[in-house]
Amino acid sequence: MSSSNKSNLNSAAKDALYNFKMEAAKEVGVNLKQGYNGDLTSRQAGSVGGQMVKKMIMHAENTLASNPNSVINTSVPTSTNNSGVNNQQQY
Repeated sequence: MSSSNKSNLNSAAKDALYNFKMEAAKEVGVNLKQGYNGDLTSRQAGSVGGQMVKKMIMHAENTLASNPNSVINTSVPTSTNNSGVNNQQQY
């Protein structure tokens, strides 16, 4: 993949994440503004993040319910051993 394709992909991913965050904030009644939101309380910021996690879990559950043969990658990269091979732990 060329570097211009990567930057377009990164830009699209950033835009999608930003829109997802704004949608979650609206759902829990937190008014986010574009840019810095350091004036939010911990409760407000946590409610936005919690809503995002809740929506991601619901999406995963719906995906699995509609296609029980689908596979969700649950491997978590851990440390690299001396041979440079990345060990992965299954949960």
